[in-house]
Amino acid sequence: MSTSPLSTAQAARKALAERLGELRKDAGLTGRELGARCGWSESKTSRIESAKTGASDADIRAWCAACGAEEQAADLIAAGRTAESMYIQWRRRHRAGMRRAQVELLPLYERTRAFRIYCSNVVPGILQTPPYAGALMSMITKFQGTPDDVTAAVASRMERARVLYQGGHTFAILLEETVLRYRVGSAEEMAGQLGHLLTVSALPSVSLGIIPASAERTIWPLEAFYLFDNRLVNVETLTAEINVTAPGEAHDYIKAFGELTKSAVFGASARTLISDAVRSLR
Repeated sequence: MSTSPLSTAQAARKALAERLGELRKDAGLTGRELGARCGWSESKTSRIESAKTGASDADIRAWCAACGAEEQAADLIAAGRTAESMYIQWRRRHRAGMRRAQVELLPLYERTRAFRIYCSNVVPGILQTPPYAGALMSMITKFQGTPDDVTAAVASRMERARVLYQGGHTFAILLEETVLRYRVGSAEEMAGQLGHLLTVSALPSVSLGIIPASAERTIWPLEAFYLFDNRLVNVETLTAEINVTAPGEAHDYIKAFGELTKSAVFGASARTLISDAVRSLR
């Protein structure tokens, strides 16, 4: 793919920084003069203009006031918030625990008509059982060092999964075969999760494909990503979630999903791979 989603987030921050720099220059102010008017150091002005430091809402308001451009503050604040929403660190998102993040996703899931989901590491949240979700969230909480509200977070994740049964939604889901083999929780919990995949795969709204480890590929294994109605792509990395809305980048993920689909098996063949994974736990 030509452009990474992280580069898009960085570009959005840089574009905001450049707009602020243009305001300062149009006002005929030096960095020191603007800092004096705003009550901060010249170095802070420089860091904001170079996009090394993000500008808060208050910073933007002060900047616009110093430049006599108060009428532009609202638009610039909106641009800043958009840039920040593109790249969100997990520790920041989970600073008060994981439940809030689950609740915030519910409206997106309810309004999305067509889901396309690819996972190479774990079962996606919408298909998780409570024990599997609990084991996974416990690992994440421990790794991130964030507050432990796993029980409440699991309940919220299960509430989100109800969209599977509501009607009006379709789900095209691709899993690497390794997802079936990675042990999350106890053997019994993992077996329960795999059994749930067999059950959910029978739903008329769900297309579940498994990419065999031995499959000939036209594209390499990727990071997990979620496509929501072709308008938004959510990409999960170790440290952050990246939200892609640029049409060109979204198209790359749509294309990648199509290529990954070519390597997947469905129906009875997919169920055989899941059943084989269940038997390996005994």
